[in-house]
Amino acid sequence: MAVGKVTFTKAEREKLAEVLWLLNWISVVAGMILFGLGLFLKIEIQKWQEVMSDQEILYAPHILITMGLAACGINFLGGKICLDCADTNKFLHWKLVMMPYIICTFFFTSCVLAGALMCYSIRSQLEESLFLGLRNAMRYYKDTDTPGRCYLKRTLDLLQIQFHCCGNTGYRDWFQVQWISDRYLDMTSSAVVDRLRSNVQGKYLVDSVPFSCCSTLSPRPCIQQQISNSSAHFSFDQQSQQLNLWKRGCRQTLLDHYTSIMQSVGLIVLLIWLFELLVLTGVRYLQTAMENVLRLGDPDSESDGWILENSLAETAHSNFNIIKNLGKCYQVDDDLNINIPAATAQQEVPSQQNQIPAAS
Repeated sequence: MAVGKVTFTKAEREKLAEVLWLLNWISVVAGMILFGLGLFLKIEIQKWQEVMSDQEILYAPHILITMGLAACGINFLGGKICLDCADTNKFLHWKLVMMPYIICTFFFTSCVLAGALMCYSIRSQLEESLFLGLRNAMRYYKDTDTPGRCYLKRTLDLLQIQFHCCGNTGYRDWFQVQWISDRYLDMTSSAVVDRLRSNVQGKYLVDSVPFSCCSTLSPRPCIQQQISNSSAHFSFDQQSQQLNLWKRGCRQTLLDHYTSIMQSVGLIVLLIWLFELLVLTGVRYLQTAMENVLRLGDPDSESDGWILENSLAETAHSNFNIIKNLGKCYQVDDDLNINIPAATAQQEVPSQQNQIPAAS
């Protein structure tokens, strides 16, 4: 029994072809939207890719860009096919192309669905990438003269100022790295030398943070040095300490920023997938209805259209048998006489034995 069987008149088939032509052109616009979303996401990721350890995260926008271009091409061709399929004579030119086109479109819509799900599943990978990338960036914050690291200080300062964050998970992360370059340290000072010697790795670690961690909400000048020592600052109170530095870490801030973008992009891609699925279903109905018209031989007669000619189980079983038979066609037997009748093979053996060489 056919799945989703619908009967169409000639006028309904023509109307269906016209509607599908319009929907395919809307899908071309949707493909452009996919392309634009991919470019937007790529630009957003590249803004802060210096604080990401895994650059493979860029595969997400590249997939969206590719899907957008593919959607434009597939739906442009689909619009041409649907417009011609309103006429029985023109349909003959596309009859052999319709099924491969539908199969390719089905796999494409599956890729669009996978892209939408990818936007929701990328959070864990992005979180780890940001954690490791920010940790390395903070280590190299002081290396403003090292090639490849010259702009890390600028990037981190802009990040902390723009997103109102400090450190990786918090401002105390700066206490664990030497973010002041050795060339700005007074090596003649006993306090500096003692601090360098007190660390196993010979690093200059202090309870201070870069200026970009300072909160604009602070009612007093920013306290950057000796943050842990409340007695070192005049008129210090707990409220001013809470407002002095940005408390939130940059990893969580960036993660929330990108998560909101990816969720919005994923929702749009999911809606595009549903629309593409609707168009694909309509094209399938048009194909089967037009093929049945050709079988009936009367262009003005009613015809049936369906999604599957048989039930899902029967379709799967028949396709399995087709694949199984194709596999048997390529099997080669080692017996060279497999196609020679037994009687013929027995007659050839004695005749070969009775042959006398010409030399004797």
